[in-house]
Amino acid sequence: MIEAAMIWNEPNNKSHWDPEIDPDWKLFSDMVISASQAIKAENPNLPRVLGGISPIDPGFIRKLEGHGALDHLDVVAVHGFPLDWNLWQIHEWPAKIDEIRAVTDKPIWVSEVGISTFGAEEVQVWGLNRTAELLIGKVPKIHWYSLYDLPRAWEATTRHREAEGSSYYRHFYMGLLREDGTPKPSLEEFAKYAPQMGLCQWFHYEDHRLDDAVAWMKRLGVKYLRTGLSWADSFRPNALDWFDRQMEALADFDVTVTFCFTPEHRGIAPHHTSAPQVKEEFAEFCASMIRRYAPAGEPVRASKVLEVL
Repeated sequence: MIEAAMIWNEPNNKSHWDPEIDPDWKLFSDMVISASQAIKAENPNLPRVLGGISPIDPGFIRKLEGHGALDHLDVVAVHGFPLDWNLWQIHEWPAKIDEIRAVTDKPIWVSEVGISTFGAEEVQVWGLNRTAELLIGKVPKIHWYSLYDLPRAWEATTRHREAEGSSYYRHFYMGLLREDGTPKPSLEEFAKYAPQMGLCQWFHYEDHRLDDAVAWMKRLGVKYLRTGLSWADSFRPNALDWFDRQMEALADFDVTVTFCFTPEHRGIAPHHTSAPQVKEEFAEFCASMIRRYAPAGEPVRASKVLEVL
């Protein structure tokens, strides 16, 4: 059910990790090491992936290497949104991959790449085709972000929200499907690249879109998916029931599951971006999810991943 375990999401982005609490990322590195060891103890064949970095920064990879974290990881992942948030042009994608390749010999995945339709839906069509042209064959895994637009009634996972201006509102228009489930022009284009290109789709707690998302992914020919299991959500009522339902619904796909989001009451600060008070608690959450959904001794789809790395 799980082909790879990703530890955290965008750790060098302050919307996902608080640098005021951990300015040198030493606490983060220690947490990664602890979680990686716990995952490996449960299933030594499961690839462990560094949460996709954003921005793409080779200096950050060197920093984690200096703290010993890379010794406990099998794959490094990056995120890029050159038409929306990054300060580089879309045609620089191969060079950005090469920047990371220059500082690590580990395989590199693009675990989020996407184009917002905030300005125009036609921009996404062009950007999708150009992204596929630049990245397919360059890296073994590409997760397009995302299948659905983020509902406007929800909040985007970012620190300053509306104070970010148009940058914030772009978060709500990253889907191939609109909020109401109707297709954008890019949906048909995406089908041309599946299964070479997978999807990244975050499912909120008890997300009403889950079953429709599965139906759409099968219709599109998607073979692999990145999603998340939230440490913070694990403290909600009936959390395991929701996790079970989510993972059962996704059983026909090769799933990279991302473990992230600090529960407010277990962080050094009461925020999902905080380093945990006790890193072993996050490690145990990761281990418990592997025991439940990818225990050692069962066939692991990761074998297919390792063949192409």
